[in-house]
Amino acid sequence: MNETEKDALVGDALRALLYEVSVNPKPGLVDPVSSGPHPDMDVFTFIDSTMSLRQYFNRCVEHGAGFHGDDLRALFLAIRPAGVEAERAMFGATQGVNTHKGAIFSLGILVTADAYRADHSELSLQKIVQLMLKDLTVNDFKGLADKSPESLTAGEKEYLAYGIKGIRGEAEAGFPTVFDVALPALKKHQGTKNQRLLDTLMTIVGNSVDTNLVKRAQTNDIVDWAHQQSKRYFALGGSRTAQGMAFLNELNNIFTERNLSLGGSADLLILTIFLGLREGII
Repeated sequence: MNETEKDALVGDALRALLYEVSVNPKPGLVDPVSSGPHPDMDVFTFIDSTMSLRQYFNRCVEHGAGFHGDDLRALFLAIRPAGVEAERAMFGATQGVNTHKGAIFSLGILVTADAYRADHSELSLQKIVQLMLKDLTVNDFKGLADKSPESLTAGEKEYLAYGIKGIRGEAEAGFPTVFDVALPALKKHQGTKNQRLLDTLMTIVGNSVDTNLVKRAQTNDIVDWAHQQSKRYFALGGSRTAQGMAFLNELNNIFTERNLSLGGSADLLILTIFLGLREGII
């Protein structure tokens, strides 16, 4: 993998983050028009956060391109310390606001896998991810029942309460929501970039379990409700009809009033955008 290819890979990762925050109106999320249920951040916070992550993605590319071992789980373990440093850089750039913690994990994996694939074209990108993340949830969720409740993360609490594996489970399975649902949807949807990405986001909402949404609502019942909103949106014609857009704006108000967030869906949209950029379909 030459330097030009490495630079393009890092550039696509950064563009994916910037594209996602630019899409509007996004229910329960920050965009250039609204901060939604996130009063501590705005679009500029996300721009600052994105620019702080260039070095991290550079390191992901270097690790992926330079890895020669047989067990790809070692490649994932190699980028985890870089992810911790990236979180520090993000919090430094945002004055302590969590803008991209989920994306640091998931997009870092995809960038690393894509760099590795450059010299291993016999493997699909999804297969590389699966090999990197093999047994992740078994290891990460081991012994949770013995931990004190106050030391559990939100993801760990949701796993114990509802059996939801969250982004760890999605990654371990090779991001099926992205590869099997969202990317085909992006290829199918028509219109402007903003319209296509709005429709892709709502496809994700209708076909996934958003752990941020469950955390904010404090009940797993919210998932079925979110799926119903996605169906309603597309029944109205989606982003390319006045009715669809009016519904989306109404939904944005509901999310803000109820303090609901679609942060998990936003992370999956970022991954989908990244793949779209890599494939030249955006």
